[in-house]
Amino acid sequence: MQQGQPEPFSFYDGAVAPGKRAAFDIPVSRVASGQDVTMPVRIVHGAAPGPVLFVSAGIHGDEITGVEIVRRLLKRITPGKLSGTLIAVPIVNVYGFVANSRYLPDRRDLNRCFPGSENGSLAARLAWLFRTEVIARADFGIDLHSAAIHRTNLPQIRISPHAPQAAELAEAFSPPIVITSPLRDGSLRGHAKRDGVEMLLYEAGEGLRFDPFSIRVGLNGIVRVMGAMGMLRLAERKQKIAAPVHASKSIWVRAPRGGTCLLSVETGAVVSTGQRIGTVNDPVGRDEELVTSPINGIVIGLARLGVVNRGDALVHIAEIGHRDIELDQETEERLAGAMLDEDEIL
Repeated sequence: MQQGQPEPFSFYDGAVAPGKRAAFDIPVSRVASGQDVTMPVRIVHGAAPGPVLFVSAGIHGDEITGVEIVRRLLKRITPGKLSGTLIAVPIVNVYGFVANSRYLPDRRDLNRCFPGSENGSLAARLAWLFRTEVIARADFGIDLHSAAIHRTNLPQIRISPHAPQAAELAEAFSPPIVITSPLRDGSLRGHAKRDGVEMLLYEAGEGLRFDPFSIRVGLNGIVRVMGAMGMLRLAERKQKIAAPVHASKSIWVRAPRGGTCLLSVETGAVVSTGQRIGTVNDPVGRDEELVTSPINGIVIGLARLGVVNRGDALVHIAEIGHRDIELDQETEERLAGAMLDEDEIL
């Protein structure tokens, strides 16, 4: 925890006094009917000095799990108990959120448009606005996502290669699994890292659906990260949460034919090479084709649609190499640990 008296926190067109919170609605554009569209930003500026953390959700408008996590986080954090500053952006892509859509009106994916441009497309301008107003003021970030529509994800943290602070804080977040994944061109995570701001990317739940488990894991994880950063004092747990499983590779198992799909695994299941994970059946005949796992791993994502075409993604598996059957118990304990009561802020 840093020493000394905190200064007011300058943001956009104002400043937030120490020990206070403030709401900013940054103009983005206007819809065709003339109403203003703004990006909502909520600042909690602590009574004591410390780091600046941004937490964002709704980069994809149909991924609403993170929106609820941010709402609950803002209810739990009080300025008087905070060291440093929380920048919370509950809905980055307001256009997609109100339309139940992943995309912006121009069908661009905002998470492929960074670093953006002040005078570019709508997506480019929104990316530029987020980068210049939020990322530029932060020391670290957490971006919240869920699976696309008709899919679901096991709560997981993704970190960039060669990101030591992110690797350390991923352990503090303590999800069921941490995946080291490469940076994608135009992504928020990629350009934040180039700007010197490391991030955690949280993936959990399903598009357009609230999942209580994913919300709870995400909220607890953010609070634990804030504790590890020295922003909050947390009560010591009597029961230690198991360390997350680590992976650096994942694959989608795809439908071998068209038909109806019946999966025999759920997210969090530990599977081995050759194990049955489902069948694809002829809906008007007797033919069925077995779907098996090509690797040893943990199921981190599933398709929810029961009608599939050949090549459709069915099961997402994170590779964990050759592990014995004890991993089944380890995973059960990992998931149970994530469901412990919420951290208490001292």
